[in-house]
Amino acid sequence: MAQTILTVRMERKVKEAFDAFCAEVGMNASVAVNLFAKTVIRERRIPFEIAASTDADPFFNIANQERLSRSLAQLNAGKGTAHEPIELEDA
Repeated sequence: MAQTILTVRMERKVKEAFDAFCAEVGMNASVAVNLFAKTVIRERRIPFEIAASTDADPFFNIANQERLSRSLAQLNAGKGTAHEPIELEDA
């Protein structure tokens, strides 16, 4: 089977930690990257979850989402007041 070279840039400390981990489990970085690539191809997905941080937008933080859920439940149970949206004039 013909082989080719893949070049990847990463921070030195990340590479050192990755190399150390690979050595601990009895492989080198090349074997680990090949395992990753073969798993992606076989499963047709990244084999771990990738998610955007919800901390960037305070609307999506967990505490706010929980409060919105409680407020919506109260409103649906008739324990609240629905208000019409108001439009603000441009300052």
